[in-house]
Amino acid sequence: MESLFDIDLTIWQFLLFVVVGIGTGIINTVAGSGSLVTLPVFIFICGLPPSVANATNRIGVFLQSLVATTKYYKTEPEIFIHSTWLIIPSIVGALVGSKIAVDIDEKTMNMSIGILMCIMLVILLFKPQRWLTEGQNDQSKNKSILSILTFFFIGVYGGFLQAGVGLFLLAGMVLVSKYSLKQSNGIKLLLVLAFTTPALILFIYYGKVHFGYGLLMGVFQAIGAWLGVKFITRIPNANVWIYRVLIFVVAVSALKFFI
Repeated sequence: MESLFDIDLTIWQFLLFVVVGIGTGIINTVAGSGSLVTLPVFIFICGLPPSVANATNRIGVFLQSLVATTKYYKTEPEIFIHSTWLIIPSIVGALVGSKIAVDIDEKTMNMSIGILMCIMLVILLFKPQRWLTEGQNDQSKNKSILSILTFFFIGVYGGFLQAGVGLFLLAGMVLVSKYSLKQSNGIKLLLVLAFTTPALILFIYYGKVHFGYGLLMGVFQAIGAWLGVKFITRIPNANVWIYRVLIFVVAVSALKFFI
């Protein structure tokens, strides 16, 4: 068990941790898909097996989501009202996804996610007015069968892999539950925190988490999350800027998976 706490990094690798941690903390808060950056760092820089890197990545996700959700709740608590119908199916789905998190062909997984990212990019570009609307959410949409099933399956994916789940959550809330993009960002943070917690506990139980690298990355991601929320809540026309970041991240993510 001691090896799960050991850290062996050069000064340049440590500086990479600082930059990647803060950067992905901001990205995950503003849009999502920061795990597409942290996972390769855990695998290629730290030398962790993919399954361990996938589990270890949840520490940073948990810490940044906790910091961002807390700060968001202090500034705009009304956003989280009536979100229970989204949280419960997400948690159940995450437990299922974590349980079936087994080794599969990496090339097939990358290709599948890349295709999903391309589809999402088309959706983003096809109907931008839906993403940029400031309209209020119709809470009855949260209780619909379509909404519950959508967030259950997103939870399954989040529990299984995590990478890019924030983008799927935003799409589900904007296109299915009819939240504005700014509202969706706040609730996305709460949902990620809700389903990452049981998934992380499950991975720890099975001895898949490297605490040393996970906590180190998580501290810097938490700092990035705090900066990200500060950016979202204060900048004018937040929806427009989030939309632009979202398009950029999805495009880069899709390209990264295919490469």
